[in-house]
Amino acid sequence: MRAAGRWTGRWIRQALGLPGDGAGESFGGIATDSRAAVAGDVFLALRGERFDGHAFVPEAAAKGCGAVVVAEDSELGAGETAEIAGARVLRVPDTLEALGGLALHRRRRTKAPVVGVTGSAGKTTVKDMIVGALGETGRVHGTPGNHNNRVGLPFAILSAPADASALVLEMGASEPGEIAELARIAEPTVAVVTTVAEAHTAQLRDLSGVLHEKLQLVRATSGRGPSLVGDEPPRLAEEARKIDPGVGVCGWSRRAGAARPARARLRTDGAYAFDWEGQRVSLQAPGRHAVTNALLALAAARLLGVSAAAAAAGTSGVGAGDMRGQVRRAGPLTLLVDCYNANAASVTAAVETLSGLQVRGRRVAVLGSMLDLGACSDAIHLRTLRRVLEDRIDRYVLVGAFAEAGRRLADDRLCLVDRFESLCERLPQMLEPGDAVLLKASRGCRFERAVPVLESAFAEA
Repeated sequence: MRAAGRWTGRWIRQALGLPGDGAGESFGGIATDSRAAVAGDVFLALRGERFDGHAFVPEAAAKGCGAVVVAEDSELGAGETAEIAGARVLRVPDTLEALGGLALHRRRRTKAPVVGVTGSAGKTTVKDMIVGALGETGRVHGTPGNHNNRVGLPFAILSAPADASALVLEMGASEPGEIAELARIAEPTVAVVTTVAEAHTAQLRDLSGVLHEKLQLVRATSGRGPSLVGDEPPRLAEEARKIDPGVGVCGWSRRAGAARPARARLRTDGAYAFDWEGQRVSLQAPGRHAVTNALLALAAARLLGVSAAAAAAGTSGVGAGDMRGQVRRAGPLTLLVDCYNANAASVTAAVETLSGLQVRGRRVAVLGSMLDLGACSDAIHLRTLRRVLEDRIDRYVLVGAFAEAGRRLADDRLCLVDRFESLCERLPQMLEPGDAVLLKASRGCRFERAVPVLESAFAEA
């Protein structure tokens, strides 16, 4: 990754807590990928489970990087030399911490409000909707894609333009302590928690662990600014109020005192239109859950002084992200492609969305494994499957862990498939022109590979 910009030696040293004034030093971008680095950059040698950026320091220096940031326990730049191939060597205790330090230093030099967004589902969509809702404020900077971890979030901050009117930063967590660390770096002035569900339970243990982790964003923002949460599950708002009694709740239920939809109408394309603050909001993203996402964005915009008309127009202009509930055509089939990620809440919401689509044929839900659930996986898959079987779906095609859960249930709508390769072979034969098909699974299953298979099979139908 690389963040373009101009950084003085003094700025870099202050951010990293290093001695010296860096007089006369000037650098270009900040990069962690030697392939993306250009002459004049600062290269940070990050360490991961499967790589060590220190191995690429010579390559970055040879490309003309002005400085390289390395760990103190590295032999690079040790001894009397302070340069490698002309690149100044800056030694720090931990290079990942150093990246966060650079981002925090940059964040504290912006006067723009910072909106932090987290949750077990809908983070990216809500982030995009908030960016749209804040459009009238000027140059709104949002997290690129879903760069929401301890590497991506710092780069989202470092890449913000100097004249940004607001920063909207997505924060993800797969293990305890991540949200607290991301919030420490971002110092948000508004916190948004979309929902909580049994996700990443291999590390976060259970729903209580997930809830505790996500609410770290509210804890970090309390005293600095307001917080907003979705109304489902009810426990989210209950626990959030223990931290911030004034937290705003958004959604469909009576618990949602901060924002609720009025005169909501489901269109034939599966998306809703509704009234808010006297304005008509017409969503492009399908599903009932998209209304709650939009209300969170609208409420955030209201907190930041955006007019209701501008916020409604900006939110209405945001479509479903890539593989995040996209409605597509494959000849005579309607595809609901929602396979960027999956947990119990998002699977339930996706199946509910499918049930609301108006179609000529049948509704077919193709469900693949929800990953990273650890010892809870079997129970969560079975519980989720039982829940979605209550929806008006004509056929459920189950793959992987969902297929294992399906073997424990008696329902003639179930079709069990062991492997994705078998799914690609069998699925076209299961479908008929006019059917609507949901593709839903965790990212690691790469369910999007089924799209071209269906497009090819039904191209001439």
